[in-house]
Amino acid sequence: MPPELDAHLLNTDPPAHTRLRALVNSAFTKRRTEHLRQSIQTATDHLLDQLAARGGRADIVADLAMPLSLTVIGNLLGIPENDRPDFRSWTDTLLSPAPDAAVQSRKAMREMHRFLTELIDRKRDVPGDDLLSALIKEHTHQDGPRLSRAELVAMAFLLLFGGYHNSAGLISTTVLALLSHPAHLAAVRSGKPAMDRVTEEALRWNSPAMLAVRRFATQDMRIGDAAIGKGERVWLAWASANRDPGQFVTPETFDPGRDTRGHLAFGHGPHYCPGASLARLENQIAVTSLVRRFPKLSLAGPVSQLRWTTSLRNRSLRALPVSI
Repeated sequence: MPPELDAHLLNTDPPAHTRLRALVNSAFTKRRTEHLRQSIQTATDHLLDQLAARGGRADIVADLAMPLSLTVIGNLLGIPENDRPDFRSWTDTLLSPAPDAAVQSRKAMREMHRFLTELIDRKRDVPGDDLLSALIKEHTHQDGPRLSRAELVAMAFLLLFGGYHNSAGLISTTVLALLSHPAHLAAVRSGKPAMDRVTEEALRWNSPAMLAVRRFATQDMRIGDAAIGKGERVWLAWASANRDPGQFVTPETFDPGRDTRGHLAFGHGPHYCPGASLARLENQIAVTSLVRRFPKLSLAGPVSQLRWTTSLRNRSLRALPVSI
């Protein structure tokens, strides 16, 4: 990751993190997120109309989860529609398991940095009613910038990347969970349990985000059987914690009726995901609308043949073929 894209919330500590977090929190309040409900529903209905018109088979990842997530975060940040396919391509490259991924990722990051820098310059001259324009205003605040240029670019990158790929992953894995558990699918269609409980269990059971932000040991220590030396990098596995039998009974089982309190899909503490409420809302609208619109929706093949990303950070479906 080049320094220009690395100076974001996940890689900072207080007091810089406190300042950056306050700026983002003002944009992701539950009240403001709720105002997006109708636009998310409209975008979802448009994509489902396209599925219905085509009929037969569809790919939930390519035809619903990814375009919806990109539309929502793109509208929120004010990304021009013509530029969104490029961003999707760059993001997919960053998570690619291909042998030449490292080389291609560096190229994608350079192109992404150039794109964001040019977009910020354009919005500085002609601001819009969007989150990125609001952050630019903080960069040029009359009392002095509250956001450096490097922080501004890195913030835009983090919000785009996280808001797009993680939300898309949540939608597709929730659909998979329901289609592979017919009793729970029938319950969702009838309105019981509530979709918010299904979302929380999907987050716990198969979260798109595998690891917490990186930590560095400030002294020699031991955690269980692991010896960690001062200065060494440590990755904490949210995915493992979310299936801890000491916290959740039969953790491998998908059960929307369980108590999901304590899951770490959105992190914990100061680095808790600021876009959590938006991701939850997107998932609830997209999945509920999908399964109620298509009563014959089913998997188009065995679960064992589904392909997943093999990125260190992300676990999400590369495709989810369904019959509609």
